[in-house]
Amino acid sequence: MLPEQGDNSLPSEVHPVDQVLPLGKMLIYGLQHVLVMYAGAIAVPLIIGKAVGFTNEQIILLISTDLVICGCGTILQSIGIGRWIGSRLPIVQGCTFAALVPMTLIGQQYGIGGISGAVIVAGIFTLLCAPLVCKLVRFFPKVVMGSIVTLIGLSILPVAGGWIGGGDVQMPGFGSYGSLAMAAFTLIVIMLIYIFCHGMWKNIAVLIGIIVGTVVYGLVLKLDLSLVAATGWLALPYPMRFAVPEFHLATAVLMSMVMIVVMVETMSSMMAMGEICERPADRDTLKRGLFACGTATVVGGFFNMFPYAAFAQNVGLVGLTGVRSRFIVGVAGGILIVMGLFPKLAALVVAVPKPVLGGAGIVMFGMVVVSGIRTLGQVDYRNNNNPMVVALTLGVGMLPVLVPQIFQQMPAAAGMFLHSGITIGTAVAIVANILLNGEKAQNTQVNIPGCEACKLEEKKE
Repeated sequence: MLPEQGDNSLPSEVHPVDQVLPLGKMLIYGLQHVLVMYAGAIAVPLIIGKAVGFTNEQIILLISTDLVICGCGTILQSIGIGRWIGSRLPIVQGCTFAALVPMTLIGQQYGIGGISGAVIVAGIFTLLCAPLVCKLVRFFPKVVMGSIVTLIGLSILPVAGGWIGGGDVQMPGFGSYGSLAMAAFTLIVIMLIYIFCHGMWKNIAVLIGIIVGTVVYGLVLKLDLSLVAATGWLALPYPMRFAVPEFHLATAVLMSMVMIVVMVETMSSMMAMGEICERPADRDTLKRGLFACGTATVVGGFFNMFPYAAFAQNVGLVGLTGVRSRFIVGVAGGILIVMGLFPKLAALVVAVPKPVLGGAGIVMFGMVVVSGIRTLGQVDYRNNNNPMVVALTLGVGMLPVLVPQIFQQMPAAAGMFLHSGITIGTAVAIVANILLNGEKAQNTQVNIPGCEACKLEEKKE
């Protein structure tokens, strides 16, 4: 069970995921989610914009449009549309890094139009394949689920490390005393609030830490606000603003292959969130979640945007705060849309220093690891091969993280899969569990007492 950190002001019969908090609280919690995912959300359009030769003004418009699609995708995922689309878990949607390298290659050859056409086809591919891919849930017993969630947390911890150093390991002065000190200061502020405060103040410890850290950073070091001054106030997105989508067989196949990776990673994040929220993601939940990803990707393609997936960063935030309402994430989606429409607000968030985000990221991403360890703690390791399943998942899955060059001699197509530790680890966990545990490998149960979703899934099987 999670600590009682969530908002308990509503009736106990309402599941924490379905609680609707007062608007003021949801706005504050939602802003916290936005700050956590923002750096990752703008990174992909920033890199792709530079790769296809966009001007700074065009890149700002690209980022603004991306934020609007991120917001719409997040609302689609967390709130959903009936029984058809959306996992209805507190999942934040954003541009996936899994497609970054292929999109860069496509963009250099065919431009933004070639990327858009490939993204549209990849989104349709996701919608068609979702009912089949989600059936993999039968191969996720506790030993597999716990291993994958732990791997997700360990895999994204280096992101926080990069932020702590200043953002880019290639930049001059990476890992300076000032960056390390500000990251440590932010972390200390978060810990003090987490230890000595209660209720809502404790739940927004990350938000307060980021705000205080940014203010102190601006006083001690130099806060760059030049982008804020140079950015306009209003930007209304519209389809095909930058180019008409172009469709090429090779690019469509390439991006569809990437979406297999994206689907696996998204399912892993949804199952991790389900564990944290004590609402396990069954087959129907995963299918609806993949439909949300596919829909956001198709729509994004017409707006010259990119593939969208669940953001693992925000899984850690939910685990840290214990506030599990999906409507808070829906509000976060609304904030993203507003920031996209008013890019000066988006530029203001860009000004948050990377070391400050890194100090907060250490705690949030570490909480994902804790969630996985908690699940692994419920696994029976006696007289079975479960220890080997865990060892192989973590050992192989961490290789691309610890030694990024390990697969550099492999073909480019294989590299798309091999450079993702989460994807490799998920595949290894499933295969190892099937080979080593035989008939016991198929188990959709997470066995949380009173979990109706688990009982329903058992009947389906």
